[in-house]
Amino acid sequence: MVEKAVAFAARSHEGTFRKGTKVPYIVHPLETAVIVALMVTDEELICAALLHDVAEDAGVTEDELRSEFGNRVAGLVMEETEDKTKSWKERKSATLDHLETASRESKILVLADKLSNLRTTARDLLLIGDDLWQRFNEKDKSEHAWYYKGIAKRLSGLEDFPAYQEYIKLCERVFG
Repeated sequence: MVEKAVAFAARSHEGTFRKGTKVPYIVHPLETAVIVALMVTDEELICAALLHDVAEDAGVTEDELRSEFGNRVAGLVMEETEDKTKSWKERKSATLDHLETASRESKILVLADKLSNLRTTARDLLLIGDDLWQRFNEKDKSEHAWYYKGIAKRLSGLEDFPAYQEYIKLCERVFG
């Protein structure tokens, strides 16, 4: 199932790149899945990590996910999928609201996704400095700090995972 999800995600993200870079987009879902796999052995959750952006960024439907990977994987992916018709602030507020009552599995997925993003941000901040924020739709660093620190506060129950501890350290390094 994991191999099938890797191939599906690779096809879905083919030809796309991380914002402002030449890094193929598939690197992010692969890293997200590795982070999840270091926390749990749940193949469906690892598959959801691989597929977490295919609906939001590649136009894959919930029905397609359900058909290919089952109800649980599709449900986890859709919980992580943002509504791109809303503003950045509305989307991020919805994620924070969702985390207030989210399942442990959903929190693990969010932690892995955001840790992958934060690793990239920390690296690129070292390379290009504060010009980094210009590549994003939301260019205000303090708004990103509000979001990432808000996520940290809502990931209760995951504090013992090294991924959570790394996330906290990177938040401090990137946002102070």
